[in-house]
Amino acid sequence: MSRELIVDRAKANAQKPTHPGILFAEEILPALGRRTIGEIANLLGVSRQNLHRLMAGEIAITADMAVRLGKLCGNGPDLWLNLQARWDSWEASRRLAKEVKKIPTLRV
Repeated sequence: MSRELIVDRAKANAQKPTHPGILFAEEILPALGRRTIGEIANLLGVSRQNLHRLMAGEIAITADMAVRLGKLCGNGPDLWLNLQARWDSWEASRRLAKEVKKIPTLRV
């Protein structure tokens, strides 16, 4: 018999997601071996500065960058775009919380 697990959305959404660039820097880059940021940037076809800013969480992963990272890592662009969308959604929800509380939810 399987049990239904109930997810508390408030708790699940309360924890800030990791920026996908930071995830790349902390989890993926070390797994790629002893490669420098310059080497990885060259493989991706982007500047070292752009890659560094991405890995610091200062800039978002664009569709172009998602395609590049997806090819480099072998996991496709959707993962990177979904991680960025989750990050953007979390940030916007926090930033707009007061305004959104004033918006009614309409039922059809």
